[in-house]
Amino acid sequence: MAKTQIAMKVNGKAVEALVEPRTLLIHFLREELSLTGPHIGCETSHCGACTVDLNGKSVKSCTMFAVQANGADILTIEGIANADGSLHALQEGFREMHGLQCGFCTPGMITRAHRLLQEIPNPSEQEIREGIAGNLCRCTGYQNIVKAIQYAAAKLSGVPAKEAAE
Repeated sequence: MAKTQIAMKVNGKAVEALVEPRTLLIHFLREELSLTGPHIGCETSHCGACTVDLNGKSVKSCTMFAVQANGADILTIEGIANADGSLHALQEGFREMHGLQCGFCTPGMITRAHRLLQEIPNPSEQEIREGIAGNLCRCTGYQNIVKAIQYAAAKLSGVPAKEAAE
């Protein structure tokens, strides 16, 4: 099968590659770029483990071809940390609020939450629950994930967590 040239920016770095047109974005990221943070879960877009940020929108990378991302700006969990290498407020929140257990959903959950906090900087509990509804977690029951996102929202906005939760 003939390969197609693609170019995009991934986690702030320009990348170019030749790919088969049927290569899914998740496989391109994991196999060609060695970005194994986005996970392959259901491969039907139901679980959200493969969530990445593409041109300012959360997308499930198992449901699009790499060629569809040609020219895109993509952010994966590997690009979430601060420039100095310190944890982003969301990563810190997931650690501090015990928002993860097995960790399988965590990269997609944090990537989606990152976009959610850009869409709604100080979301209510209901807005958080609705905002992450496309990302499934089989371990936590979501309560601590919600707390982790509230923690990050408070830290990023400068509003103390207690006030942000009210």
